[in-house]
Amino acid sequence: MTARLACPPAPGPLEGFAALFDDLFGTLAQRRGFREYLTGLLAPRDQNKTLTCLAGAEPVVGAQHPAVQRLQFFLSESTWDFEQVNARRLALLLADPATAPHTQGVLVIDDSADRKDGHATAHVGHQWLGRYGKTEGGIVTVTTAWADEHVYYPLHAQPYTPAHHFPKGKADPAFRTKLQIGSALATQARQVGVVFQAVAAEGAYGDHDAFRAELHVARLPFVMALKPHRGSWAYGPEAYTPVDAARALPWNGPEDPGCWIAVTRHFRDGHTSTWWAAEAHLGWWGPDGTTRLVVATTDPARLPEKTTWYLATDLACPGSPREADSPYPAADLAEIVRIYRIRTWIEQGYRQVKDQLGWADFQVRSDTAIRRHQTLVTCAFSFCWGQWFTERLVLERPDARQDRQERGARRSPAPLLATDTPRYPQLADPSDHIATLVAGLVGSAPTCTVASPPRRRRRRTRPTPLSSTLT
Repeated sequence: MTARLACPPAPGPLEGFAALFDDLFGTLAQRRGFREYLTGLLAPRDQNKTLTCLAGAEPVVGAQHPAVQRLQFFLSESTWDFEQVNARRLALLLADPATAPHTQGVLVIDDSADRKDGHATAHVGHQWLGRYGKTEGGIVTVTTAWADEHVYYPLHAQPYTPAHHFPKGKADPAFRTKLQIGSALATQARQVGVVFQAVAAEGAYGDHDAFRAELHVARLPFVMALKPHRGSWAYGPEAYTPVDAARALPWNGPEDPGCWIAVTRHFRDGHTSTWWAAEAHLGWWGPDGTTRLVVATTDPARLPEKTTWYLATDLACPGSPREADSPYPAADLAEIVRIYRIRTWIEQGYRQVKDQLGWADFQVRSDTAIRRHQTLVTCAFSFCWGQWFTERLVLERPDARQDRQERGARRSPAPLLATDTPRYPQLADPSDHIATLVAGLVGSAPTCTVASPPRRRRRRTRPTPLSSTLT
């Protein structure tokens, strides 16, 4: 067999990561394209990460540059399989003790909405873009991510295709709603070996009875937000919306909280915040029912809109009749709040980092090219975590700590801009930018919730929380 031609190495530690995927690319051009694309994605974001930017060419006028055309062919015409690349990325994450999922983690279902014009691009349509709070032309991608208080990373992604792209519209057998895509992705995550305590999602998913029922039948436990005024069937004067159910709960202040339980949230800057959580009744929902309604808020008297969560879950309440027969461990109020709080971390940080890596900056039209771009962004995302954990292990070595103590100096922050001399204009070593990106990943990470009174529960030994000096 003829030996493979040597590929020009990627900058710094990126080469070691890229080499783990080499057997998935059949040609030298594909292996080189993989390295060059990741290099461009990891470079500082001084402009949109289009193909010209990734190749280091001038916008518009540099579109015919050989480096740009090479990346265009790699993304749109080459023969590599993006699903195999994503499967390899997940296998590496699951095999690494620093990122391996565990049963206290959360599977987050979310969607990423981005503006896109035109009619020829796959998946683009006039639709609701939740990120912007309006209906306009764009593309929506349903995603799953695994997260705990220490790390999070994307699992799978699938663009939603509006009905007008199909010959029979919504009646077409190939049409799938966002809810159907989300359920399928959650099932796919379980099939590839990702373990988690529950599926978490915002109200756009949690408000749909059929979606929650589908997850329940698939034995995928959930904690999902509800809209405050989501209507529900009820007898006469009984509560028929989550906010009505919350208002029916007695509250006489912190000294006499009634059925409310104090939950203390700890943040990385050292401050704490006291929330209150309670079991509510809504129709047949309640602590002893198949579905529980949990209300968490900073102020049970006023129920402020921005700091009140109405959560539906099928995790059994400790001590309830369902606990003995439940296929999953029971979860008390503090645990339900913890699970959903992890989802809010995704909303605050995950989207920002995806933007930095150029998630929505593609300028290709086919479904294959779009999904290849998204897969490459998730590879760059995972590489950032790998580099952060590698650097952390080095910093925590006894000899490294002693060296820092002897010099009496704190570690200087990583520069925002890459410093190596590029082969092409604007093409730089991404390794200097990794620390800055990961700072965005972990900077808003939640810490453990402390409930009153203290409790004991089964859990795996957790890794030590990130040091405040690193975040």
